[in-house]
Amino acid sequence: MDKKLKLLKDADPKLLKTVIGKILSQHLEVGSLNPGRKIGIKIDQTLTQDATGTVAYLESEALGITRAKTELSVSYIDHNTLKMDYKNADDHVYLQSVAAKYGLILSKAGNGICHQVHLERYAKPGKTLLGSDSHTPTSGGLGCLSIGSGGLDVALAIAGRPFYLKTPKVVGVRLTGKLKPMIAAKDVILEVLRRIGVKGGVGKALEYFGEGIKTLTVPERATITNMGAETGATTSIFPSDEITKNFLRRVGREEEWTAIEADEDVEYDEIIEINLGKLVPLIAKPHSPGNVVPVEEVEGVKVDQVCIGSCTNSSFKDLMTAAYMLKGKRVKPGLSLTVSSGSMSVYYELAEHGHIADLIGAGARVLECTCGPCIGQGQAPRSDGVSVRTFNRNFKGRSGTADAQVYLSSVETAITCAITGEITDPRKMGELREIPMPEYLRMKTALVIEPPDEEEAAGIKLIRGPNIKPIKVPEPMPDQLDGRVLIKVEDNISTDIIMPAGIYLALRSNIPEYSKHVFEPADPDFYSRAIEMKGGFIVAGENYGQGSSREHAALCPSFLGVKAVIAKSFSRIHLANLINIGILPLTFRESGDYDKVGQNDQLAMDVADLKRETLILRNLTTDIEIPVSHTLASSDIEIIKAGGTIAYINKKNKQ
Repeated sequence: MDKKLKLLKDADPKLLKTVIGKILSQHLEVGSLNPGRKIGIKIDQTLTQDATGTVAYLESEALGITRAKTELSVSYIDHNTLKMDYKNADDHVYLQSVAAKYGLILSKAGNGICHQVHLERYAKPGKTLLGSDSHTPTSGGLGCLSIGSGGLDVALAIAGRPFYLKTPKVVGVRLTGKLKPMIAAKDVILEVLRRIGVKGGVGKALEYFGEGIKTLTVPERATITNMGAETGATTSIFPSDEITKNFLRRVGREEEWTAIEADEDVEYDEIIEINLGKLVPLIAKPHSPGNVVPVEEVEGVKVDQVCIGSCTNSSFKDLMTAAYMLKGKRVKPGLSLTVSSGSMSVYYELAEHGHIADLIGAGARVLECTCGPCIGQGQAPRSDGVSVRTFNRNFKGRSGTADAQVYLSSVETAITCAITGEITDPRKMGELREIPMPEYLRMKTALVIEPPDEEEAAGIKLIRGPNIKPIKVPEPMPDQLDGRVLIKVEDNISTDIIMPAGIYLALRSNIPEYSKHVFEPADPDFYSRAIEMKGGFIVAGENYGQGSSREHAALCPSFLGVKAVIAKSFSRIHLANLINIGILPLTFRESGDYDKVGQNDQLAMDVADLKRETLILRNLTTDIEIPVSHTLASSDIEIIKAGGTIAYINKKNKQ
């Protein structure tokens, strides 16, 4: 019996009938396919973006990686494109030299947002894609099993190592009916978020099925899988069917199509039923993607800004919708409207057919093909301003304005708001005529650089500017941990709060400098306190580390001496990042125990034997003992004890 058959011998038979199970089974290298069990899977493709990519490749250097062993890996420059000084420009040159040396495709600034570009150019049905960005599941819209992770996991995948994760439960989302006019795919995922919230998908994967999926194009499906990340789900996916085949034909890749659908007798762990025909326009209120209500409940709120774009809603169909709705009209005076294409190819087609003129003529400001306002890179709202955005996150302060009120909606709703000047149900605009799709979406290559062959690459030197600092590998974890509680935070703390982006994105390659801003939005004194106390502990509530995959939310606290995080629960990606960086993630056994620890309390614990799932945390300030636990596998324990994944691998390589 070969290795693959042995691995699948004990697999959950229900899982093997799902689309997700079929792809996992074809890529399984370690473990057993049963929900909750840790597995290692082969990764076919990887992507990085420049905000996470520089560190991912610095980690690759620390691991001694010299050449990508994946089928395809792409380095995208789509976040830090403003180049306010030398820092971003130096990062881009470094990324270009890395791509050439390691054998990666480089997507230059202006070519578009990684997820939209990858969907159009590279993602394939049945393949696995790992990306150092939490919205990597976008490519699940065409049947590619796509997962977001920290940069170190991507570096390991580039080196040919398996990606480790816990086998998710598969939740089937049955779609029936058809969307009514002015109701969009964005409303579908907002409905999912309305039902299960920002942590209802943790430990699960969302698989869409039912007659309703046949009414959704691949870009619409991608909107849904993209924002599934906000539920905490490991990934989201649609089957690869004739709709998928037609999309691949339009982008010149029909030969890459393969059918992948669930078995007729598939049984899901859970089922969510959504009748598309009964949906109404929805909107996420500040300050959470899960704070979803019907648009009509918040009608009349004055709007200062509208932003169209992001990896969620920047496809050709999305921007054509905006152009058609704005043609012959004018944006409300006093309101700012920006529009960003998701890819150069989308931008080109809009320009070629005159639709950019419709946008400009109505008063829209057309921005570069980048993430831009979504990650706080420009277009910050005014103080206490209201911004309606077609983006995927509205965490407090993420827009660049701490007291801004950011709402998330479909393009139809957002453009309606831009015209009326207040939150308005888009159905009041009448029916939008059908959006004509181009027969072919031409893939322009002016901003794409293919790598040289391996022989030529061997002579390429990596170019590092003064802002790019090597990764500091932590020391092994001692048997005893002690220190102060540096900060205590509530539920649903996002990585935007732990490591703010926006104006600080240019510091992503410089951990010592970036570390000065850890927890700045919540507590500006955190850095000085951590330095004074020489590290310590973080205490948190539920779903700690939700949102962006940025591993800096683990790297920078580690640099400041944080030894452990004790929380009620963790988000999936951040939990993996903490382990990779060598920070011990622990959970309170009882939720009430969270209240028994306060900021500045002196804590101590024996961690010599992490094989025990329950440890005793001693609060020396209050003289009480608190049981805490972990979900670490034996391999995770070895990594934590070694001081993180890089230290662990380097130690193994020396043996």
